[in-house]
Amino acid sequence: MPRLSYLKALNRALADEMAADERVFVLGEDVRVAASNLTAGLVKRFGPDRVIDTPLSEQGFTGFATGAALAGMRPVIEFQIPALLFLSFEQIVNHAHKFSLMTGGQCRVPVTYVLTGAGSRTGWAGQHSDNPYSLFAHVGVTTVVPATPTDAYGLLVSAIRYDDPVVVFAPAGALGVREDVDFAALAPIPLGSGRVHRAGTDITVVAVGHLVHDALAVADELSGEASVEVFDPRTVYPFDWDGLAASVRKTGRLVVVDDGNRFSGVAAEILATVAEQVPLAAPPARVTRPDGAVLPFSLELDHAVQPTRQQLAAAINQTLKKD
Repeated sequence: MPRLSYLKALNRALADEMAADERVFVLGEDVRVAASNLTAGLVKRFGPDRVIDTPLSEQGFTGFATGAALAGMRPVIEFQIPALLFLSFEQIVNHAHKFSLMTGGQCRVPVTYVLTGAGSRTGWAGQHSDNPYSLFAHVGVTTVVPATPTDAYGLLVSAIRYDDPVVVFAPAGALGVREDVDFAALAPIPLGSGRVHRAGTDITVVAVGHLVHDALAVADELSGEASVEVFDPRTVYPFDWDGLAASVRKTGRLVVVDDGNRFSGVAAEILATVAEQVPLAAPPARVTRPDGAVLPFSLELDHAVQPTRQQLAAAINQTLKKD
């Protein structure tokens, strides 16, 4: 069975949608030379009119994409580093996201924003290592964070086909992940649908993005002591609360691991919502970056602020003891 990498899965999904729908086009900085490999081979296959290099003006080309979407096109924007989303936040949230809401659904803005390499990148430092998916989830923009190549393919396809804006965070820590796939079985994945990667009975671990793989590794390490269920939301907004509630009702305990800052992060929202809806056998826990963390250039300090497997294992063990 062939192996598919996470990055190639994104590339394949984009190419498949461009082939299936002539309204789909991609734009961004250096997309014709495929600086991040997301757009590798696309300009040769689809031509420069559908693979558009833009000036270094994120507000400008993000606004352009909104207009193109209102005119019936389906733009896909690639942002190569997370901080560029801060420049475009107003265009995405205050314009693209709100047109449908303010027109009662009469205007749709099907733009997909792909962030190739979000979050912790060793040695990339403060302005290249953000993971601001909680900001977009907070304001109600559909926000996805795939963990595996098949999920990356299926969620990007669904995002491109969706009639409202979608932000796709492709974690740097997942870009090299590979898995065996049947290419004929690759298919869209519904937005808002979570996934249980590993069934368990003692505790539920919610892991976002690349941290799913860390959670699975920790679950293996602790398998002689605890039965750990690993739940991947895949979409942080809308969130699959029913799927998570079913998991936590079974296990009665919850730990969340998230490569975002602790204060006002996705992990905090997950803990709060589950605590409101599901009786717990022990107080829940979260493993995140520190409050207000900015990743430094120093490798030692970089590693110190990232969530680790050791921290996750400690949180699981502590939660299991709080009966």
